[in-house]
Amino acid sequence: MSRLNEANTILAKEIIARYPKARSATIPLLHLSQQQNGYVTEEAMAHVAELVGATPAEVQGTATFYEMFKFRPVGKYLVNICGTMSCQLMGSEALLHHAEEVLGVKPGGTTADGMFTLEHAECQAACTEAPNMQVNYRHCHRMTNEAFDQLIADLREGKRDADIPAHGTLARIRQQIPAEKAVGPVSPDDPARPVWTPAPEVK
Repeated sequence: MSRLNEANTILAKEIIARYPKARSATIPLLHLSQQQNGYVTEEAMAHVAELVGATPAEVQGTATFYEMFKFRPVGKYLVNICGTMSCQLMGSEALLHHAEEVLGVKPGGTTADGMFTLEHAECQAACTEAPNMQVNYRHCHRMTNEAFDQLIADLREGKRDADIPAHGTLARIRQQIPAEKAVGPVSPDDPARPVWTPAPEVK
């Protein structure tokens, strides 16, 4: 589990074909790598670099800018508890301490069974629903200790698999554009008018 496997390499080339410049597909391919392996490996970044015509350092420089990409193994479920002002005022610090006790790990740690990684997060853009947390970037609003305990129990038993897939899975349905509806990528260096823009009026 390092470079993209054969099926994902084929998919990666399909994704690249949607963009006018191959490098524009760097982030989607990093997500594809993380979905395959659970995190982004150095070998995968080198493979992505080969596919998009960049250097491994350039791909790594892009990947490390984004918090969603992980560079070491994490649990099946990544539990992020928001600690920004609104959530703090509504009890997120106590919720984080409770999560530490329930899971037996500190932020940054992963449970011995590999099921959960706990993290402290900054603003999750759900201030009106504080305290907020996310599991694999799916929001869980107005959390209480009791709600947290039930959520963890449900995840352990597989009861939330339908709405919270394993870490790395952004979506279960991948965009497919029929050839007859595709407008085709247009290079930003091409001075021609894109086919999807209206023709100028003739006066």
